[in-house]
Amino acid sequence: MRESKVIIEPGRSELNYWQDLWRYRELFYILSWRDIKVRYKQTVIGAAWSIVRPLLTMVVFTVVFSRIAKLPAEGSAPYAIMVYAAMLPWQFFANALSEASNSLIGNVNLITKVYFPRMIIPASSVITSFVDFAISFAMLLVLMAWYQYPPSWNILALPLFIILTFFTAFGIGLLLTALNVKYRDFRYIIPFIVQFGLYLSPVGFSSSIVPAEWRPLYNLNPMVGVIDGFRWCIMGETPLDWHSVLSACAVTALFTWLGVKTFRGMERGFADVI
Repeated sequence: MRESKVIIEPGRSELNYWQDLWRYRELFYILSWRDIKVRYKQTVIGAAWSIVRPLLTMVVFTVVFSRIAKLPAEGSAPYAIMVYAAMLPWQFFANALSEASNSLIGNVNLITKVYFPRMIIPASSVITSFVDFAISFAMLLVLMAWYQYPPSWNILALPLFIILTFFTAFGIGLLLTALNVKYRDFRYIIPFIVQFGLYLSPVGFSSSIVPAEWRPLYNLNPMVGVIDGFRWCIMGETPLDWHSVLSACAVTALFTWLGVKTFRGMERGFADVI
């Protein structure tokens, strides 16, 4: 009879966890596709909601901030394009954050029955929100053609800021979804965070109107650097404030590390308390 040995190595379980994320990649695809189908199932206009929501918000913000408040646009870009360029990352972030933070609660049966790395669930929710982003981006191209405003070569750097948006939503989403499992009060806090963050972020206005003495504090909002980066890529007329971008990268890295650490620390007890 062949003898078997069990070798326990420090840190081996953590390494196996990250390897399991790759082994269970098919489950990641299945959950992402399921969420996409459920989102638009039995809706009247289907995927068009991904265009209607940012478009209506753009119209309201353009009227309020441009027509009423008389705030200036960046360069010669139409105010509507400036706002819509900011709505793209904001809607991606807001949708991904909301979906990821409630993803574990919505998959109770799956979590309590089988093993798999639970991090796959909030990650698939963020990917689902990226589909909405892709549909909304098509509307931006229509707007730019309507205003006869061609994009600059800076748009080639746009994937970098999309990745930054992904990790911003993923890191904060991991933290909130872990806390939401244990403390259900967070489901009431999350919509408030999203709504409050919309007005704290330079979506309806240019971040250049913020006084210089307040910019270091304002840049602690990671979406400031993300939105500035999107506008720079799409419009390309104003110089990019690298301080806001570097600040966004630093804050995103901090939240991603904190989110992963908190999520992994609480993950073993999810099936018991959910």
